[in-house]
Amino acid sequence: MASSIRVRAVLNGDIAEVQTLIQHPMDTGLVRDAKGEVIPAHYIQQVTFVHKDKTVFLADWGTAVSKDPYVKFAFKGAAKGDELKVSWVDSKGATDSLTATIQ
Repeated sequence: MASSIRVRAVLNGDIAEVQTLIQHPMDTGLVRDAKGEVIPAHYIQQVTFVHKDKTVFLADWGTAVSKDPYVKFAFKGAAKGDELKVSWVDSKGATDSLTATIQ
């Protein structure tokens, strides 16, 4: 199964610029389906980016984040060829992770 995560990490000077797109429904639990039944809440609760065993970005999310969230941030201390691990866990206990190489 393909990962739900797409990452682009590029070194610009001494700053690594990271762009990430995560495919996830991010259901709020407030929407009804065509039959009028509530679609249960199902959303990413935590996203983590780790570089050299150090967390460089951590986000705790709730239902206010839109479907297929996009994350962009930058950090110092990376070099070309370094690995950046991205992972998330959602409200139903599902997880996904991906390791990207900084270009």
